[in-house]
Amino acid sequence: MTLDFMTAPDEAAALAAGSGEGALFIAGGTSVVDLLRLGVQNPSRLVDITGLDWSTIERVPDGLRVGALVKNTALAYAPEVMRDYPALSEALLAGASPQLRNMASVGGNVLQRTRCSYYRDPAIGACNKRTPGSGCAAISGYTRMHAILGGSTHCIAVNPSDMCVALAALDAVVHTRGPRGERTLAFADLHTLPGDHPEVESVLEHGELITQLHLPASAFARRSAYVKVRDRASFAFALTSAAAGLEITSGKVSAARIALGGVATKPWRSGEAEGALLGRPPTRESFASAAAEAVRAAHALPDNRFKVELIQSTIVRALERARDRA
Repeated sequence: MTLDFMTAPDEAAALAAGSGEGALFIAGGTSVVDLLRLGVQNPSRLVDITGLDWSTIERVPDGLRVGALVKNTALAYAPEVMRDYPALSEALLAGASPQLRNMASVGGNVLQRTRCSYYRDPAIGACNKRTPGSGCAAISGYTRMHAILGGSTHCIAVNPSDMCVALAALDAVVHTRGPRGERTLAFADLHTLPGDHPEVESVLEHGELITQLHLPASAFARRSAYVKVRDRASFAFALTSAAAGLEITSGKVSAARIALGGVATKPWRSGEAEGALLGRPPTRESFASAAAEAVRAAHALPDNRFKVELIQSTIVRALERARDRA
């Protein structure tokens, strides 16, 4: 395996693209190194992008610009994030451990691979993400940690990121650079559903890099919250999680954002739940009705059926915290 340290983004993109599917980018390495050790990924080339100048958080007229190499800890504790995007700060601090947050990059967090045990351990069963066309052992296996939304007959693996749930709720925008130049994507359009090709997890082309995120300024972003339910208090992945943001005008919800984690194959924005809140008073009854809308399309299996009820409670808690946030 070849390791290349790059300091120019266009050269890094061209090198990865020219090396075929065997090339991977590496920054903090908190996910990639894990997968290398497990033998799940075996790239012929690692392109180290830690030398790129994408490590700043910058206030801009319409929000906040966050470089892709900003560390998770730096983003979580940035005063402007804690004040104007509290759900994002809370989501970051709910994820991993302090040591990992000190190393993990924003871009790497956005693109981290699933924690499905069947994906991460080739010895226990087939996985279409790891080996396309081999089958999905999870569907007939132990599914407690798996998705109830967005799955297919080929994959039910959950997206593991806490940060992504908050970014989905905050209407984040992704900026990229690749062999064909620069482009801008709504965060909701970045990740793909598994469908017939679970091995494809985003719309990024091979060699395309996330350069920065843009967080738009909004009233609902300032009144936002993140709630995570897990088996233990630290360093555990979500059973369910929810990021919620509210704008309240004259005692009624005038704008709502609700995104879910721990229950879906991608960061899950619930337009159904958001729509159910508009024009209604910000009460527990309204929140419970909206939460019920969020799971109407849920497809649960015996081991993860508890998530249908649990995610509704999680949504209500997140909405209550958002409502009560000054």
